[in-house]
Amino acid sequence: MGSFYLVLATRLPKEESILTPPSHCDNCKKKLKFYELIPVISYIFLKGKCCGCKKNISKLNIIVELCTGILFGLGFYLYNFSYELFAFLIISSLMIIIFISDFKYLVILDGPLFIGIVAIIILKFIYFGFNAFINSVLSGIILFIFMLLVKKIGDKVFKKESLGWGDVKLAIFIGVVLGLRLGFCAFIIGSFLALPYALYYINRKKEKEVPYGPFLIGAVFINFIFMDQISNFINLLFLAS
Repeated sequence: MGSFYLVLATRLPKEESILTPPSHCDNCKKKLKFYELIPVISYIFLKGKCCGCKKNISKLNIIVELCTGILFGLGFYLYNFSYELFAFLIISSLMIIIFISDFKYLVILDGPLFIGIVAIIILKFIYFGFNAFINSVLSGIILFIFMLLVKKIGDKVFKKESLGWGDVKLAIFIGVVLGLRLGFCAFIIGSFLALPYALYYINRKKEKEVPYGPFLIGAVFINFIFMDQISNFINLLFLAS
């Protein structure tokens, strides 16, 4: 799955087919044999080099494969077979794809995002019934409208694009997964996560466009794992006020 996510995240932003050409060396274009496509093992066996041109294979390959395997294993360890496991796998998958595509190309892909939204809504309906299905849809719509308003206001204030449309559409997924309260909490956590990187990136790289999607989906991941603890903390804040 990690290898597939890497293909999606690196080919679709360039409007390339994910089917053709088949997996190949980026340098010499040599078609890879089946034993060169075994996740992690092939990279170690080939010592990180193409067996044709001997150029280094991108370390991103083994990083993505390892991270995907670790996240999927963690999901099963934490949740066994349940709604939470399937939702965790969807969140993890989308997080990997967004991390690659948004950091590399400043793009959040519509296809994987749409599939993730639909899959979560279906899971909510299967496991929790019609009311949960409706609540998920409404939460996604409300957070989308909120993020759209933030974008419109930000565009007017800064006289340029303040948020990408991918970030706005990602709000639907956040609402569908977490609901309204935890969804807004994810926006706050995502902003705090993004701030140090944004300051460093703007000061060192002199670039004004900073990817926000990876930090938002990272916040979704954190909120999902620690959902009970964060909900209890929010309840305490409301009681204290």
